[in-house]
Amino acid sequence: MTNAVLLVAHGSRREASNDEVRALTERLAQQAQGHFGTIRCGFLELAEPSIPDGIDALIADGAERVVVLPYFLSAGRHVAEDIPGILGDCRSRHPSVQIVTAPYLGQSEEVVPLLLSLAARRTEQTGSRT
Repeated sequence: MTNAVLLVAHGSRREASNDEVRALTERLAQQAQGHFGTIRCGFLELAEPSIPDGIDALIADGAERVVVLPYFLSAGRHVAEDIPGILGDCRSRHPSVQIVTAPYLGQSEEVVPLLLSLAARRTEQTGSRT
């Protein structure tokens, strides 16, 4: 079965923020080598591609299972309601494709050590106030 990943972010009016998500998607694709057929990003609003367009592109690339990876820190309305609703519509349009959702970023046990590591690195830097 060909697996693919759709990294889902909110989207921003600030294009540089959307470009950060696109760059992260590229880094994920480079490091995932062989684990997933394709990795793309999709945005909930304010940027392209939309979540449905991202899923459609993955399926056009041959994905038989799409893992949706919500790039959100908390389970607000978007994570709890909006994304599941959009994915329900996508599942209806593509019944032969498995569309599953991974835990959102903030739910990961790995977030706490990452945050502590970032803070520790900052305290190790001397002479910097930014």
